[in-house]
Amino acid sequence: MKTGKNQSFGTDFLLVGLFQYGRVNPLVFVIIATLFAVALTGNTMLLHLIRLDTRLHTPMYFLLSQLSVIDLMYISTTVPKMAVNFLSKSKTITFLGCEIQAYVFLALGGTEALLLGFMSYDRYVAVCHPLHYPILMSKKICCLMVAYAWASSSVSAFMHTLYVFQLPFCGSRLIDHFFCEVPALLSLVCQDTSQYEYTILLSGFTILLLPFLAILASYARVLIVVFHMSSGKGQAKSVSTCSSHLIEASLFYATALFTYTRRHSLRSPSQGKAVAVFYAIITPLLNPFIYSLRNKEVMGAMRRLLG
Repeated sequence: MKTGKNQSFGTDFLLVGLFQYGRVNPLVFVIIATLFAVALTGNTMLLHLIRLDTRLHTPMYFLLSQLSVIDLMYISTTVPKMAVNFLSKSKTITFLGCEIQAYVFLALGGTEALLLGFMSYDRYVAVCHPLHYPILMSKKICCLMVAYAWASSSVSAFMHTLYVFQLPFCGSRLIDHFFCEVPALLSLVCQDTSQYEYTILLSGFTILLLPFLAILASYARVLIVVFHMSSGKGQAKSVSTCSSHLIEASLFYATALFTYTRRHSLRSPSQGKAVAVFYAIITPLLNPFIYSLRNKEVMGAMRRLLG
């Protein structure tokens, strides 16, 4: 443990990035920039369709539009800085910039985790209690769900960020990651953080594991009801909608849980960066296409928009 003169506060950090070898940087830059552009285009188009087509003004698509907003902000929090660093000789990020990036990333990630859980509840009510759907998923309830997801995640992220950035960082300011993430920052702290890691573990279980278990329970119930339907068309539609949501949710929750529910001593920087690519880049990229290409209502809205 380093103490005394090796502690430093308020100075810049250095981000290692995905790779350390300069010769692969241009290729990686092109790939990352392309993924970023596709993610922005897909989420923006989905938001545009939901806003313009009145047939999509339902609780399900209201929640989906919130997910697209989150994904747009989510991928914009990390990718632009990472892409610039690929081509720049300076890999620095200011102390304040790192703090803001860590906070925004945590807040958006927590909001998405809770929102995906609420989306599964929407599908559960629609399939299992269709007569009560207008009451159980009214506009007021949907707004309360979204407000709760944003507020609770923002408060949790603020507390974690405030605590981590008041810790004493050692002389080395090299973050072995492509953005400022709390688990990666803990390796630079000069004091024992084992007690704080239990707090991260508790937050991970509360914000990530509980919604994921709720999703699995909701869809288990949905599938039971669906397979008792007499209409084959209704079965296909329900299974398609639920399977799309489950695929996306599994990818997001599994990778995020891998990062935030393991002890610091068991983490590998290379593994952490590889896994972070999935929930920081791949998930926001896939969301609009999973929900649109497998959804006849969204595809119909796109055809109507294109004439």
